[in-house]
This record gives sequence, C-alpha cells and structure tokens, in this order.
Amino acid sequence: MILLASNSPVRAALLEKFGVAFIQKGCDYDEEQIEATSPKNFVYQAVLGKYEACERAFGLNLPILVADTVVTAGGEILRKARDREDARRILMAQSGSKVSIVTCMKYVSHKLTLVDISATDYFFKPFDADDLEAYLESGEWEGKAGACMVEGFCRKYIDKVYGHESTAMGLCVEKLLPFLV
Repeated sequence: MILLASNSPVRAALLEKFGVAFIQKGCDYDEEQIEATSPKNFVYQAVLGKYEACERAFGLNLPILVADTVVTAGGEILRKARDREDARRILMAQSGSKVSIVTCMKYVSHKLTLVDISATDYFFKPFDADDLEAYLESGEWEGKAGACMVEGFCRKYIDKVYGHESTAMGLCVEKLLPFLV
C-alpha cells in the first residue's frame, strides 16, 4: 500500500489500471512560487515542494508518491490556463506542433528514494477551429497543464507519439512498478 499524495483522478486511475494498492490524499503546495525556465527544472522543483508538504502533513507511515507534470511547445512552458483566452493561446501553441509532456515523480519508502523525470513527445495535427471552440466552451481545459489531456480533446489530433502515454497522463507507472516490491 502506498500514499498517492495527489488529488489527480488520472494518476489514481493509472495506479488502479496497473494494480497498485494506494490511498489518495492530496496536500497543498503553491506551484506559482516556482521560477524556472526549464520544464525539467520546473517539475523537479514542484515535486520536491509537494513531497516536503505531504511528508509534513502525513508522515512516512506509508510510502509516499508525488508527481507533477508540465506541457511545453515551441520552448514555452504551458502551465494551467488562467482563463478561456489563456486556454485558447495555450492550445494554439500546441496545434500542428511538437508538444513535450514532462513528468517528475518522487517515491519514498523506508527502503528507497526514487526520483524520475520522463518526457513523452506528441506531434499534433492542426486543431479544428470549431472543435477547439466547443472544447473551450466545455470548460474541460480548466485545471489541466497545457489546457488539455491526451486522453481527451487532444486524442484525435495525435499524429505521432514517442514515449510512455502514462508519462503524459501524469505518472510514468512503467518506471515506478519495479520499485514497488
């Protein structure tokens, strides 16, 4: 049994899919305080901050797993959209482009500490304008890094993928599993 220190339903679904027993409890950490120009540095700082907050809140009675994900396109870190116009700008940066999704995780048990930074690259076809407007209207982009999910709106626009889909969904479970013994 592990503690998934995240409120993400997608991360929880990934652990369930791979048969990992867990309890889910998120903790508060303000990512807005992070100043980083590199996507890898951003997710690393976010994971370290989240881990420290969760260890203080929950202790280490169970192994703790924290993760963070950032989306990049054209060299820009595409954070969570502030509003609908920001979501449109972020999505247009991804339309017809190479998009890298970088996820960092930290798993700590009494036996080991694992830190991993993984990336998955997606090549998207251009987004249909009407489809994009319907997606923006739906509000499904809210609270999501890069304003979309590869298992949602972006799915039909994927041309090529390099890397693990689980990384793009917020947790590279394939790299975690060997350490959960």
